[in-house]
Amino acid sequence: MALSKEELKKAIEEKAANSPKPQLYIKDFYACDPDTKPRDMKNVANEMVREGRLAFWSSGSTTMYGIPARIQNEEGSGS
Repeated sequence: MALSKEELKKAIEEKAANSPKPQLYIKDFYACDPDTKPRDMKNVANEMVREGRLAFWSSGSTTMYGIPARIQNEEGSGS
């Protein structure tokens, strides 16, 4: 059974916070709920960006997601 939207947001936020990498591809979030369709997962992640719970990060060729504070800390440390 698919998670509710709020449960999915919580699972995405936990994955982004606990991941060894500060930036994640949208496909990295698919494991949070295998029953959620990829398009729905992207819509929820984009909604979280609008809420400020996630932020976009771009390498120039691809867009990734991450917790805003983690992205800023990684960029500031030169890693």
